[in-house]
Parts: sequence; structure tokens; C-alpha cells
Amino acid sequence: MRHKIAGKQLCLESDHRRAMLRNLASGLFEHGQIVTTLPKAKAVQPYVEKLITAARHRTLAARRQVEATLTDRKVFAWVADPNVKEARKKSDFWELPGEGEIEFNRYGELKSAPRLVQHLFTRVAPLFEGRAGGYTRIVKLDKRRLGDATDLVLLQLVGREVGAQVSGGTSGRRKQADKRAAFAAKRRKAGEAKPEAASGDAAPSPAAE
Repeated sequence: MRHKIAGKQLCLESDHRRAMLRNLASGLFEHGQIVTTLPKAKAVQPYVEKLITAARHRTLAARRQVEATLTDRKVFAWVADPNVKEARKKSDFWELPGEGEIEFNRYGELKSAPRLVQHLFTRVAPLFEGRAGGYTRIVKLDKRRLGDATDLVLLQLVGREVGAQVSGGTSGRRKQADKRAAFAAKRRKAGEAKPEAASGDAAPSPAAE
């Protein structure tokens, strides 16, 4: 019986579960969105939103709370990693750091790069000023994980999502519906103008002359 047991256990030990939540949150903050399973996404959502709420206060106590919860590390190092393909060295969510922000030593090891906690306070938290919670969203995908065929979802930060439905763009269905509406309006306008033209261009009768 699950008496006095709160939250999702995910069939993991407590240490393993905390490490997994930290890694998922770190990946979400760095990339803006991650692909994971639905139970993991639901488990990490409150974890992420509490960190963002703490980072919005921008106090020393809030920073200590975030550093005690989240493992600080260097972010955006994959941009300068020679093992990562050039096609993957991009971000649809964040503006990538410049040349001077990522440095390597003479042995090719990463020397300096933006830190995760600083990135959370300076880039992530300001996106949600004046927003009372609800910083993330879950989008179900039409994909299944190889092996156990479980459903995959997209967990992303709200505000800069990519897609016609969320970014203000126009989808293909909407364009097609707009074309049909414009064509129907044109036909109606032509049908209304035709009787007026016929009545105005009528020739005078001989009796009138």
C-alpha cells in the first residue's frame, strides 16, 4: 500500500530518480525542449517549475536553493564540439553564445563556457516575468521508443515553441481554408454585381422614345 508516499516513483531508487530528474531539467533548460516518455515528463514538470519560480526571485537565497537542487555544469559546449555534426550545432529556442564565450585550452579541452545556473537566472527566468506558473507544456508525438514501444512526448518551455499552432504561424490547413473562403467571397461578390450591371445597362424601350 502506498501510504504517505507522494509523487511518481518510476520504479527507481530515490538516488537514481533524483539524478534522472536533474538531468532532464538540465537538458530542458539548455535546449528549450526534450523528447522523453510521458511518465518522466509528468514527473519532471513540477521539478522544473519550482526551479524557475525560485530563479525568478533573483536573490542569494534563491540562487543557493537552485544550486543545491540542480547540478551546475557548462552549457552549449556541444556548439564547439568537433564530434557533433554541423547540422546539429543550432538551437531553435536559444541564441547560441558567441566565439568568446566558449574557450578551449591548448589540449583541446573545454576551458570556459556559460554555466547552467547562470543560464537559468539570466535567460530562462526572465521569459516568465509576470506569469503565475505553467512554464512548460507536454506535446504527445506520433512516435514510440524502440524496445518497449512506449509513447514519446515533447516537453518544452512555453513562449518560444516552434510550430504553426503555437508560434503564430499559419498551417497548411489554415491556408487552404483561407483560399476557399476568399474564393467563395469572390463568387458571391461577382453574383451580386451581375444583376446590378444587367439592370443598369438595359436598353430604353421604343415607347419611351
